[in-house]
Amino acid sequence: MIEDLKKGLLFSHLGEEQLQRVAKGARRVALAEGESLFEQGERADRFYLLLRGQVKLYRLSPAGNEKVIEVVTPGSTFAEALMFLDRPHYPVGAQALSAAQLISVDARDFAAMLRSSVDTCFLLLGDMSQRLRGLLREIDDLSLHSATCRVAGYILAQAADGVDEFELKVPKQTLASRLSVKPETFSRIIRNLSEQGYITMEGNRVRIMQPDAMRDVADVCALPQDALHATFMYPCPPKKPQ
Repeated sequence: MIEDLKKGLLFSHLGEEQLQRVAKGARRVALAEGESLFEQGERADRFYLLLRGQVKLYRLSPAGNEKVIEVVTPGSTFAEALMFLDRPHYPVGAQALSAAQLISVDARDFAAMLRSSVDTCFLLLGDMSQRLRGLLREIDDLSLHSATCRVAGYILAQAADGVDEFELKVPKQTLASRLSVKPETFSRIIRNLSEQGYITMEGNRVRIMQPDAMRDVADVCALPQDALHATFMYPCPPKKPQ
């Protein structure tokens, strides 16, 4: 249990006694694909470290529409910020996108441990600050960037250094929700990028054919506001002369 806890950034710098305390109240959780971990509005007594698989965090509108807030990857913790609330309830639901293994941590006991360790408090604050910066960048993306730019930027971000071919590990419908585009819009953008010759896609396998052109598509979002109209009029820049 302790060795698995150390895989999470939040726990990696804890002392041995602190790890023993966390491990004592921790539980292992296994989820099948599609299985729910918790529902939006449930009381939040525990937070989680994902060891394997993928978990989506989502909100449901009053009309029942789903918005994916985050896709959690191994090594990440989630729902820990709720430990600071008097009567916490999960603001999102959590569901496994693939078979997943997690560690469930007693949030109340962890908060009590923080009260006796200033250093641990600062570690937690540092982790939350990084997440806040990520959320601010995402707000900029959703507010200022076109759908095509977001999709192109996501594809570029998934390609490892020097590797232009990879497999999308997140279902397309979930990915569309994560990028705040409708599934049909996502499909249309992928088709457009394919027709332009920038990428090819077979099933979930993506190959970037023209990395520079894809960067041009994503970089259009960085143009001044008075130049962004071109993004909406022409979702992809014209192909460069060969």
